[in-house]
Amino acid sequence: MNAHSRKALGALSLVLIGAMALAGDGVNLRITNDSIIDVFVTVQDMNTNPKSVVLDHQRINGFVSVPLSVSAGPTGRANISWTAIRVDSSDRRCGHATVTGLDNDANVNVHANSECAAGL
Repeated sequence: MNAHSRKALGALSLVLIGAMALAGDGVNLRITNDSIIDVFVTVQDMNTNPKSVVLDHQRINGFVSVPLSVSAGPTGRANISWTAIRVDSSDRRCGHATVTGLDNDANVNVHANSECAAGL
């Protein structure tokens, strides 16, 4: 095998390794309650079909982070949606968002500062 062929094979190997890394086990995130008020949080993985719940109504105390692993999309990034509701039913507030393009070790802040929809 000549030097040119070895270089081409080496470059191809790097491309394949990179593709495998993007299609790996997932993206590690931290979900952080950015308030002093405890909340119940639900997180959905938007990269799965159908969307899957990866955190289901978990209580997160004020300023606490919860580690989470979600699926990587075609670009190797995570896409999630979250909802939060205050634990204290006498001061019911809610929050929600969709967050896309998250890299490994990203931090997502959640909070419940808005009026809730009827029935919550």
